[in-house]
Amino acid sequence: MYQLPSPSAIRSLDAIGVLTSGGDAPGMNAAIRALVRTALNQGIKVYGIHRGYSGLLSDDMRRLYSGSVSNIIQRGGTILKSNRCEAFKDPLMRSQAAEVLKTNGIQALVCIGGDGTLTGAHWLACEHDIAVIGVPCTIDNDIHGTDDSIGFDTAVNTALGAIDRIRDTALSHERLFLVEVMGRDSGFLATQVGIACGAEMTLIPERKVDIGAIASTLASARRKGHGSSGIIVVAEGAEPGLTVRLADRLRQCGEEPRICILGHIQRGGSPSAHDRVLASCMGATAVNYLLAGSSDIMVAAVGRDLIAAPLADIIGRRKHDPRLYDLVMQLHK
Repeated sequence: MYQLPSPSAIRSLDAIGVLTSGGDAPGMNAAIRALVRTALNQGIKVYGIHRGYSGLLSDDMRRLYSGSVSNIIQRGGTILKSNRCEAFKDPLMRSQAAEVLKTNGIQALVCIGGDGTLTGAHWLACEHDIAVIGVPCTIDNDIHGTDDSIGFDTAVNTALGAIDRIRDTALSHERLFLVEVMGRDSGFLATQVGIACGAEMTLIPERKVDIGAIASTLASARRKGHGSSGIIVVAEGAEPGLTVRLADRLRQCGEEPRICILGHIQRGGSPSAHDRVLASCMGATAVNYLLAGSSDIMVAAVGRDLIAAPLADIIGRRKHDPRLYDLVMQLHK
């Protein structure tokens, strides 16, 4: 269970805004729900901004009430919708966004999302007199400064459930299955899934891949009767096509691999209990930090504690745990 901070309130707020941006992740709705009801209990009005920073620029928002967030905690995706807004990289557009907030009487903003979302939040906080808090929400769990992010646990379990079913066919036909999971720049998802499913091999973007050597190693192990799961977990990586290229090399080695790309199935679905609790704690904590006078910070999970982490120390940095991948490699042997 997370230990929630108890910062002392030093200011009052009349209205705050909340948006979700970037890739959606299971648990976003739970965070929105907790934020809205925590704010309402403090007498603060809440405005939900549709379609992330794009909706902020176009003044696309609506007032949220307690009933607005009823029966959403179990739903995947985000009721506020989301997208990626290239225009927000322009300082002039950020000035326009700040003006929209001020025109609507919104004194503070909570931004829920991944690295791009948190970067936009940092820019807005630095350039304009608006309190901004970030909430980490990404299935990649690659945000620096926090051990956990909303949506990661659900994505791992979604991929694991699919692989457990694929394994039945892999074993029945004594065939290798290359299962591609999300992770363009980060291998956290692939690594956790690889450990949990007992994969024969896990490939991640952080480690250089020699397709020929990997194919030869797998084929040789199969000829010797080693390796029982038939499952190879592959992170999609920044360069598409790794899974297909590996399958082609395996065929040249006499194997008959099959490819299964899980894709966006990992983003959807009902969030796990873990993600619902994490999201609820982070959403409520974001409001409490705003009342305590904080800005330009992210609500981070470090061990069992929720803390305030400066956005300046977080954006542009990728989290990587080589020891976890070393464990993956040990378990493959």
